[in-house]
Amino acid sequence: MSIDMTQFHGVFFDESQEHLENMEQELMDLNLDDPDAEQLNSIFRAAHSIKGGSGIFGFDALTGLTHIMENLLDKARQGQVQLTTDIVNVLLQTVDILKLTLDAYRNHQEVDQHKIEQGINVLELALLEHQPQEEPVSDVVPVDEGFGFFDTDEDITDTLEDDGFGLFEPLEPLSTASDQTAEDDGFGFFTDDSPAPKIEEQAYGFFEPFEPPTKAKELKTPIKKAPVLSSSTKITDNKTQAPKINTESGSIRVDTSKIDSLVNLVGELVITQSMLAMIGNEVAGSIEEKLQAALAELQRNTREIQESVMSMRMLPMSVTFNRFPRVVRDLSTKLGKKVDLRIEGGNTEIDKGMIEKLVDPLTHLVRNSIDHGIEKTADRIAKGKPEEGIVILRAEQKGSTIQISIVDDGAGLNRERILAKAAENGLDVDPNMPDAQVWNLIFEAGFSTAAEVTDVSGRGVGMDVVRRNIEAIGGRIEIESTAGEGSGFYIQLPLTLAIVDGMCVGVGEQIFVIPLLNIVESIQPSKEQVKTISNDSLLWIRDKYWPLIHLHKNMQIDNAIHEPDKGIVVLLESNKKRFGLLVDSLVGQQQVVIKSLEKHYKRVTGVAGATIMGDGGVAMILDVESLADSVTQTSTGGIDE
Repeated sequence: MSIDMTQFHGVFFDESQEHLENMEQELMDLNLDDPDAEQLNSIFRAAHSIKGGSGIFGFDALTGLTHIMENLLDKARQGQVQLTTDIVNVLLQTVDILKLTLDAYRNHQEVDQHKIEQGINVLELALLEHQPQEEPVSDVVPVDEGFGFFDTDEDITDTLEDDGFGLFEPLEPLSTASDQTAEDDGFGFFTDDSPAPKIEEQAYGFFEPFEPPTKAKELKTPIKKAPVLSSSTKITDNKTQAPKINTESGSIRVDTSKIDSLVNLVGELVITQSMLAMIGNEVAGSIEEKLQAALAELQRNTREIQESVMSMRMLPMSVTFNRFPRVVRDLSTKLGKKVDLRIEGGNTEIDKGMIEKLVDPLTHLVRNSIDHGIEKTADRIAKGKPEEGIVILRAEQKGSTIQISIVDDGAGLNRERILAKAAENGLDVDPNMPDAQVWNLIFEAGFSTAAEVTDVSGRGVGMDVVRRNIEAIGGRIEIESTAGEGSGFYIQLPLTLAIVDGMCVGVGEQIFVIPLLNIVESIQPSKEQVKTISNDSLLWIRDKYWPLIHLHKNMQIDNAIHEPDKGIVVLLESNKKRFGLLVDSLVGQQQVVIKSLEKHYKRVTGVAGATIMGDGGVAMILDVESLADSVTQTSTGGIDE
């Protein structure tokens, strides 16, 4: 009976992808002055696992490349090859080739054999260049490396991970010196008194010497000191690395499309529950109490299901952040700069749909911080700064939003250069415009202040795409910069893309939903509390003036209440501003399902999305951060926190 091996390909691809990501992370974290044995073993095991799996499924390109990579890693962990920056670079380049090859097999595309051969040649060259200098000359004819049943004392360390079967052990320890040819018939189940030859690869290891393994300090070629990497990374969430323990996994792999389908079904369940609640309000008589109790139980169960399903979609930001140490390392080396990347808040969870769409914007912003922000070493020393620049990548939850910050201690944005470039591009600029408006000019299409075009920057493509991609997932980006001290890019994102608790408010004949976490309180003000200054309405409450936004003006709604003392003012708080929102009435609190308005219509300022109400009508969900942008900064407002 034949077995269809293609049914296991998906699991192999997923596991190999994880192995490659772990290898890249471990290589980035290696301390070249004092390599950690467990880290080297972990990298070796990952390569060994990929080689074994690819051999089973017939993915020869992966097998051939990981075989040579495994040889180099094996010698490194035995101390026969000293790790240097060049070797780590070679291994990282090999990981890149393996990723491309894995994707080719996954997508049924032709494998780039030229890249595979290049990778093998580079690895073999690294092996030759870093062979031990005191290796004794031997006339031994090596046996086939495919079996490698004989091991000498010099090849055995205390970190053997895969000894194979170990069926036989010689009665006496084997000699380590040999000038004879091994008489091996292909399996080597029996040995004579002659010593065994030295084998490059231990393979299955059917024979083990009786003596204890040789310590690293007894090897002929000791581990030497090597220079550290040009840029360092510090991940503050994991200051100490706990020993890795092989335990049985308590998780299963589920296709994301199934989870997305489940989220949509839960959303429809929430809408149905709202419909039933509305119908329940119209029921009277003896059955009313029973129906209301059943509806309350349904609402509680629906919320618990919703929270459980949403937690399945939440992933830690470290999934995205962990790829940036490699980006920073490669780019800083290329530009001749010293950069220390600090990652904070990697455990902050965010919706998976947003994580996938954040990769490109974050990559561009981090590259910009290194290229445009961080000065060259000589310039930093001349300014009295540490020669190593700092880039901080941080994620944190603030209320109903996630804030992702990319902060550097570089030169900061150049206001004069941005204004000059904007005028050159025909943009309407004012020399006296606030800094915040000047910084936003860099998001214009085709805008770049780079003096020359390089493969890193200068083409004016990127920042406009960054803003567009962030706004596409309901987010927004702000910039803060101080000349000579550095810049900060702050991305505000909703916690989830699916369901939100909101307060339904009425304006005219329309219903709007305000996210509950942005609401401070709601009041009906008196005439004395409302002031008008330069056509701007202000509300005096809690010994402070709050800017007042008339929602009917922003949304162009007729038949709405114009006088604040006759309507309801909802006090709102965004990330940086507080203001009041004038509405006609409060309808009630409700859990709503967010539907993309941009996908079905177009993007509307002040609107984050739409939802279907219990009566089947459509209500707009307000974007509080976007509404806050229309607040006028007055001297009496005291708006900024």
